[in-house]
Amino acid sequence: MFSLRQLDLHPRIIGALNKVLKAEETGVTLSLGCPLLDRLMRGGLPVGAVTELSGESGVGKTQLALQLCLSVQYPARHGGLDSGAVFVCTEDAFPGKRLRQLIGEQPRLRPDLPADVTSGPGFGDRVYVEHAPDLASLQQCLRRRVALLLARGLVRFVAIDSVASLFRSELGPADWQERSKELMALSATLRHLCQQYNPAVLCINQVTDIFSGSQEYSGPSWSDVCPALGLAWANQVTVRLMLRRLGRTVSRGGRDSALRRLEVVFAPHLPRAGRHAAVWKEGVRGLEGDD
Repeated sequence: MFSLRQLDLHPRIIGALNKVLKAEETGVTLSLGCPLLDRLMRGGLPVGAVTELSGESGVGKTQLALQLCLSVQYPARHGGLDSGAVFVCTEDAFPGKRLRQLIGEQPRLRPDLPADVTSGPGFGDRVYVEHAPDLASLQQCLRRRVALLLARGLVRFVAIDSVASLFRSELGPADWQERSKELMALSATLRHLCQQYNPAVLCINQVTDIFSGSQEYSGPSWSDVCPALGLAWANQVTVRLMLRRLGRTVSRGGRDSALRRLEVVFAPHLPRAGRHAAVWKEGVRGLEGDD
């Protein structure tokens, strides 16, 4: 396969052709790796947009991001993008052991897929890991290394885990002007990547306490927390999801898992809805009988 620039066309012609190609991909989604969760999302994460996933620590946000790193490798006819993923870590070490476990458990997670899709040679290998310990490093990573992977067609899914950790560690409450500036710069970089290369982008966010009378959050009040980073960040994402723990357990085949619920807080193409889910050895799965 060759690039449009190799045809030695006028830049305006190249731009027009790129717009046509993107128009053909309008409505393309990336499967979450579970048919029930895909039903909630009408196919999965929208391609060419920034999706935020918020939730408390340990609720399963990273698990779902890892699952997407594998589902992006599925062929398009099975909900994937037949490409790779780049996972940007900003706080913890990359959970490589868990990723390897998920790779081995793919036939159990998606028994509907042909065996050669999830068990074939090379499946799971197309996950690139980057580390960004501060905001400057994150910007450099996205603008250079991630952009290069996207430009070469090596990846179509970008996960950042997490966006809030760097802002919380580097900027205090008194630095609100600098925080807003950095948030706008990050969102501008992500929008540019989406417009230029059309990936699905997932930003994992932390949560903060809701205080009585607070006007920062207009979504449903789940427990006493809301997504971090305030309205300045909320206005920059296309889709906001929230994963919460319900305080009950579910059993399946002799195994137990804490019950979760994945909620659509807002999205231009989705109604506000949710689905119960659980985290198993093979990954995050939606539960039947709950829409």
